[in-house]
Amino acid sequence: MKNQSIFSKIIKENDLSKIIYQDKDVTAFNDINPIAPVHIIIVSNELIRSTNEINEKNKHILGHMMYIATVLAKKKKISENGYRLIINCNSHAGQEIFHLHLHLLGGKKLGKMLF
Repeated sequence: MKNQSIFSKIIKENDLSKIIYQDKDVTAFNDINPIAPVHIIIVSNELIRSTNEINEKNKHILGHMMYIATVLAKKKKISENGYRLIINCNSHAGQEIFHLHLHLLGGKKLGKMLF
């Protein structure tokens, strides 16, 4: 059995004071160390360690995560001015928690990305 991530614990606790959205595939909650006024984490309910573990069986999760991000962006009223979606894959990209998750950032003008 794979180690449980902090995200798995949040999902399992089903703490409605933390969770802002949940369905059978994903759970969303506010980041505890936000870098923008709106900083929501959307995680897969199934433990998928990174995008490298996406396969034929679970590929729908990525599209669903993106869809829920747009729903939450509209709910938080950041969709018109814009927002950023980030998925990091492994340590060189900055992934710190090895449980597939998407960052929804907005609520202010965001700085340029490094390319």
